[in-house]
Amino acid sequence: MNDIKLALLGSPGAGKSAVLVRFLTRRFIGEYASNASLYHKRLSIDGRQLNLEVFDPCSQGSEARCILEEPVDWADGFVVVYNISDRTSFINAKNLLRQIRETRVDNCKETEVPVCLVGNKQDLCHVRQVREDEGRCLAQENRCRFQEVSAAESYQDIANLFTHLIRQVMEHLKYRADRRRYSGSKSMAKLINNVFGKRRKSV
Repeated sequence: MNDIKLALLGSPGAGKSAVLVRFLTRRFIGEYASNASLYHKRLSIDGRQLNLEVFDPCSQGSEARCILEEPVDWADGFVVVYNISDRTSFINAKNLLRQIRETRVDNCKETEVPVCLVGNKQDLCHVRQVREDEGRCLAQENRCRFQEVSAAESYQDIANLFTHLIRQVMEHLKYRADRRRYSGSKSMAKLINNVFGKRRKSV
């Protein structure tokens, strides 16, 4: 069984926990405590059995770099959530995407880690402060997937975004494993050539 680890990041009031619980249970619950939580779920995608872990840390304000370091280093993929009716949460999402890139580079990780940028509370479009094209442009700048959803109204949209992200993570982990095997094979071949090359010279 494959292990997939995701981290959910976003501002207070963005509804990130509501998005996650909607995916895990199909239910919508509007109010949550701000405690960090680690959720587990077994699921099957494309015939493969997966053990999904999702870390939902305390909401990240604008000065949250220290909070980010652990989940960014731990996770295989990320969901960054903002509230379309709160421009401050969108600005914070932009900072979170930047911090993900910088932290992965600092820790010598791959910069192309799968990320999905999510504009939540689509049901509040009548008080929208962030245009959909702004979210799409931000996602393009950071080479990640973008989707607007309403945790209050739709399970299927949220299920689709998590499923797509998990597929991306599976492909990413396979690529990393194949690259490590290839690198290991090259090192072994070089070692063998060095050993036998020295022996031939001494004969």
